[in-house]
Amino acid sequence: MKTLILSAILSSTILMTSTANAATAVFAAGCFWCVEKDFEALDGVSSAISGFTGGTAENPTYQGDHTGHYEAVEITYDPSIVSYQELLDHFWVNHDPFDAKGQFCDKGPSYRSAVFVENDQQRALAEQSKQRVAERFPGQTVVTPVLPLKTFYPVHGAEEYHQDYYKKSPVRYKAYRYACGRDKRLKSIWGTDATL
Repeated sequence: MKTLILSAILSSTILMTSTANAATAVFAAGCFWCVEKDFEALDGVSSAISGFTGGTAENPTYQGDHTGHYEAVEITYDPSIVSYQELLDHFWVNHDPFDAKGQFCDKGPSYRSAVFVENDQQRALAEQSKQRVAERFPGQTVVTPVLPLKTFYPVHGAEEYHQDYYKKSPVRYKAYRYACGRDKRLKSIWGTDATL
């Protein structure tokens, strides 16, 4: 009995500690399957949840109404391990900031890129990082906007299969990513900075 009680106390302490150190960031960079995988590869990121944000439709779904929404990913991370600035740096080299019509083979409003900010500090860092990208590519226009975060709607229910798709269906995921030309385009833009 003592072991059970001790185990419960330790579990709740670990959960409280990890929750206390948790922060969130929301990015849109095309297909949320790929964005999930790209961010979950980072040390300090505990989860990346696929969903929608930025639009006006309530309770958007993949197959239903997601008017005005972006496919986005909510990242939960530990700022003592990975900073918001490092997440921004990772975001930029994992999408095409010059494509106003979508990302890679996926075109349309829901596949556009964006940084969704929760506060003035995130906004300042996001705008500064965007400016650095613009300075690096003076002949091109960075179209990725920095937007205020609206309600984030995780994909759920019958569409739950989108969460961690790269883990659940690795062969299909890899085939999609290759056929979409994501990695090829990232290499052509970012060279060795691309984190494939």
